[in-house]
Amino acid sequence: MAGDASPGDASPTDASRAPQARATEDGGGQPRSALLIDWGGVLTTNLFESFRAHCERIGIEPQALRSRFAGDPEARDLLIALEKGQLEEAIFERRLSGLLECEPDGLIDGLFAGVRPDEAMLDAVRRAHASGVRTALVSNSWGVHRYPRELFEELFDGLVISAEEGIRKPSRRMYELGAERAGVEPAQCVYVDDLPFNLTPAQELGMATIHHTSAEKTIPELERLLAVTLDGLQRPSA
Repeated sequence: MAGDASPGDASPTDASRAPQARATEDGGGQPRSALLIDWGGVLTTNLFESFRAHCERIGIEPQALRSRFAGDPEARDLLIALEKGQLEEAIFERRLSGLLECEPDGLIDGLFAGVRPDEAMLDAVRRAHASGVRTALVSNSWGVHRYPRELFEELFDGLVISAEEGIRKPSRRMYELGAERAGVEPAQCVYVDDLPFNLTPAQELGMATIHHTSAEKTIPELERLLAVTLDGLQRPSA
């Protein structure tokens, strides 16, 4: 979640960027040559920790926001509309603040104030991309100005941002677009997300999936599934 960027068109595969053959396969026996990855909570620090911290700062019970989104249909509808780009940030803040009984101004920025880049994960994606792995961002967004677009060229071949597409995960189409914009078939992809329910559609499309909990756990799995070492060196074929 979070950020700003226009979705990229599918980048055509060319000789200079085509991935080298990989022998490592997952349990389904398919080689993986592309990486689709979420942004907030995967390439950044934990979103929910930042949300809890802001709730504490403004005098709201720390779990209030998550509880609202999980159990209040009105709050859930607001979130869905925001992520689809159907609701302006100011309107979202005003309506959500009414449910939370807090001040609306700066609510989204406050919630994201504690979110920082996960440099280890960013570096892993950067190195995978440089080694020839096709890459795409597949992200549900909060507003339209919170992604570091200046980094995207060195990280991704394609972008799928929910507010720019008018759809959101776990819509199957988000993952299909990710594969298309990476220039590969879904069965060639590894998909990484911090929310387990967002992995299911990717699995149904034949993607290998990783439930991200930390860089220390995710990066070795990426190396295994993509058959590259993420210090930029290609692993020898098995």
